[in-house]
Amino acid sequence: MNNNKNKIKLENDERIDDLEFKNLKIIQNIKGFCFGVDAVLLSDFAKNIKQNANVLDLGTGTGIIPILLCGKTKLNKIIGIEIQRSVYEIAKKNIILNNLENRFEVINENITNLDNIYEKNSFDAIVTNPPYKEENTGITNEDEVKQISRHEISANLEDFIEISSKLLKDKGEFYIIHRPERIVDLLSEMRKYKIEPKEIRLVFSNKNNPPKMVLVKGVKNAKKYINFRENLYIYDENGNYTDEILEIYHKNK
Repeated sequence: MNNNKNKIKLENDERIDDLEFKNLKIIQNIKGFCFGVDAVLLSDFAKNIKQNANVLDLGTGTGIIPILLCGKTKLNKIIGIEIQRSVYEIAKKNIILNNLENRFEVINENITNLDNIYEKNSFDAIVTNPPYKEENTGITNEDEVKQISRHEISANLEDFIEISSKLLKDKGEFYIIHRPERIVDLLSEMRKYKIEPKEIRLVFSNKNNPPKMVLVKGVKNAKKYINFRENLYIYDENGNYTDEILEIYHKNK
């Protein structure tokens, strides 16, 4: 049992969810933007981050990706950047809840200001699950927290990639999950800012539907060569989770 649970005051509509992995837990606001499969898939995609790496998570939300990476890797420290104050406050509680004060830090800031905070070439790896939708597209009657989480309101895709290029060390690694319909934008911006795409993996609900997500790894100042990983399917033909998804969620017996 995590003794720090008793030190944390939950606000209205907040709950603690068990991640069912290494006793890790997460506080979420059930009326806010809760994490989904994309964050879990990205943390698994980035699980080979090298030992003792200093990592940055752009748009960390309540801290799900840093929490999982602290469990999956031997990284030295990960810093999560979150622009929304209310979400940032939950992320701070999640650090305490999981006893990660020495490995996970969160900062309330816009990612576009980070070059005024950190020196260039400071990080070994950067992970990001950015807003997928361009501003003024899709549903617009969401509350502000959900809009900023889903739409490029405070920063757009180019902003995420440009700041990543500035802050990554030479040959530093960049991990991102996005929508397949944005893949041309994503790859062109990565190459523009000298983050060479090295691995691509498409994520499908099942074999009968088009891809719903794309995972991309890039390396700063790397040579041109790209590897297409095998497709990842979430459900099998019977509508059950595939073995790989069960393994990613640590539910294989």
